[in-house]
Amino acid sequence: MHKTVTTAFALLLAGPALATGLTIEIEGEANGTVTIDLLEDVAPGHVEQIATLAAEGAYDGVVFHRVIDGFMAQTGDVQYGKAGGDMRRAGTGSSDRPDLKAEFSDIPFDRGVVGMARAQNPDSGNSQFFIMFDEGYFLNGQYTVVGRVTEGMDIVDQIKRGSRSANGVVVGEPDVMRTVTVTD
Repeated sequence: MHKTVTTAFALLLAGPALATGLTIEIEGEANGTVTIDLLEDVAPGHVEQIATLAAEGAYDGVVFHRVIDGFMAQTGDVQYGKAGGDMRRAGTGSSDRPDLKAEFSDIPFDRGVVGMARAQNPDSGNSQFFIMFDEGYFLNGQYTVVGRVTEGMDIVDQIKRGSRSANGVVVGEPDVMRTVTVTD
């Protein structure tokens, strides 16, 4: 616990430069490690928020609540998306940190790109993010790109898919981010 608090405090003092990536241990139908390169030069505010939440352990135990085959896998609801909890509200929550102003870029939503989920308001990104299974260029300039998968895309491909009739909401036991670690 002390190390986590110290790491979070160091990130707050130093800013986003310390956060170069995430290592995510996934359990469920998918089992393995996914490595993400965070793009602090593209979306510094979003990267700082994700890195701080990860350093605090907020993402540990959070499920992939919305997974659409051929599109993306969404996770990061630190408020309502914890494994073992009542999943009916998963995907509707956020963190206790403020929502973020959009940081749109020219980076296209290619396979393996990590984007920030949001509500209808472009400036409503908070804690949730998604990983692209395939190209989704209709998202370009509409959502903030925060990173890209550098290792473990084969693990991402195995994440349990959601129900087509329920817009990708995962029924039963969703896959979970067991631990999320900030790398520097």
